[in-house]
Amino acid sequence: MSNTQARLPQPVASEQTALKPRQVSFAWDETPLHWIPGDPFSTHTINVLHLLLPAGERWFVHVYKQILPYIKDDDLRADVIGFIGQEAMHAQAHDEVLPHLREQGLDPTPYTAQVDWLFEKLLGDRTLPPGRARKWWLMERVATIAAIEHYTAFLGNWVLNADELDRRQADPTMLDLLRWHGAEEVEHRSVAFELFMHVDGSYARRMRTWATAFGALVFLWQRGTRFFMANDPTLTDRRVSMRTFMERGREGVLPTTGSMARSIPRYLSRSYHPSQEGSTRQAAAYLASSPAATAAEAREKGVG
Repeated sequence: MSNTQARLPQPVASEQTALKPRQVSFAWDETPLHWIPGDPFSTHTINVLHLLLPAGERWFVHVYKQILPYIKDDDLRADVIGFIGQEAMHAQAHDEVLPHLREQGLDPTPYTAQVDWLFEKLLGDRTLPPGRARKWWLMERVATIAAIEHYTAFLGNWVLNADELDRRQADPTMLDLLRWHGAEEVEHRSVAFELFMHVDGSYARRMRTWATAFGALVFLWQRGTRFFMANDPTLTDRRVSMRTFMERGREGVLPTTGSMARSIPRYLSRSYHPSQEGSTRQAAAYLASSPAATAAEAREKGVG
């Protein structure tokens, strides 16, 4: 393990919590295609999550199952197992939105096929000899997940506080999906980084994989938004621009470019720890009131 870990501040104790998957389900029958009324651009910008997350989070689970033998800390191992359970549920929940999009005339298959190739082939297991090369590739992917999780936690914290979506009367089922997922991202936001620091901790690797992950996310997100806008059968104005994205950020229906930019030096700081960002208390409060999460808990108690 790198000496870099010793220079990190201690995690905020009050932000640590036991992790468990919640077996949620959502009914999409009454959710309109443009679930933010009158705003297809913001709707489809956020809809990109449904394209990226199923394959991405299945990949997280696959990589983390491989890293389990390297974990020497029992508490961290328990966190990673809880993380795996939550991520698997996230992948399933977002995957179930895709048939609803197809029913409304927007088939995401051409884009999701490309995303599947990215995670399964480009970032998948490679035929490498046992030893240093195979371990190097595993550590690269663990570090990449830590970088991605910085942004999933950022988005989770944003959507928990995006009151403008409520004022715009966004579809409540979609909001619950996004906020349930966002709350769990905030809840487990420290796991990926602590795992990376435990098994490697190289600052050079952290910088390198951040640059790769950030560039890939920006590319995939704008490409996904363009795909949705171009294939939405109800639209005549299919324009996508950075200016529109910035305007929607100022209005509060998308994250602001400024907040995203400020998140970069935080992650690259040598003193970074994810527990200093977001609020576990806020996440727990939402999970205690989420229709999907409370229904899942009731079903679990009923089975018990």
